[in-house]
Amino acid sequence: MDSATSDRQAAGAPLGDATDNGLKIVIVGGFGVGKTTMVRSVSDIRPLNTEEVMTQASQGIDDPSAVRGKTSTTVAFDFGRISLNEQTVLYLFGAPGQERFWFLWDRLFTGTLGAVVLVDTRRLADSWYAIDRLEHHGTPFIVARNDFGGPPHTAEQVREALDLPETVPLIDCDARSRESSKHVLITLVEHLHALSTANAPEPARKIATP
Repeated sequence: MDSATSDRQAAGAPLGDATDNGLKIVIVGGFGVGKTTMVRSVSDIRPLNTEEVMTQASQGIDDPSAVRGKTSTTVAFDFGRISLNEQTVLYLFGAPGQERFWFLWDRLFTGTLGAVVLVDTRRLADSWYAIDRLEHHGTPFIVARNDFGGPPHTAEQVREALDLPETVPLIDCDARSRESSKHVLITLVEHLHALSTANAPEPARKIATP
């Protein structure tokens, strides 16, 4: 799968002349929940990433115990792009998950129309800060549960743990899969469209003249 993904990204995909709707989307979540993986799997272009190998210098600062086998970490942000159709292009920014880089999040949220909160149900508490900051900024978001093969939780249990209102979509995904990640982004766009439609002012009624 990596080879096919690399070939697709290396070739790139120039934007069409008809493209007129560019949306900035941020993917946030705790350390090691799959943000970089999602950007890589779905991007039409070779993604920009700022991953560095984890060294002894990070010991005592980053806690990789819950994500065994992880050898690298994002130190700024990931960037990718996906064209949903001829008119709509999503610009994807994957935020770093470590607490020491959270100061970057407010900058990334500037100009963002919506966000995906990626969660690992084995570590739901790691998602609280992301949801808190999005609500603070008034940024619409959806929640996607990435599949790490942990113990199953019902949607109701996850909503309760995250104090998530019913109005926020909650879906399952596999960040390694292009189709699954694309479904996540389409769900977010549909959510943003529904919110904009619900908040749109009603057209003025014409007063019939006798």
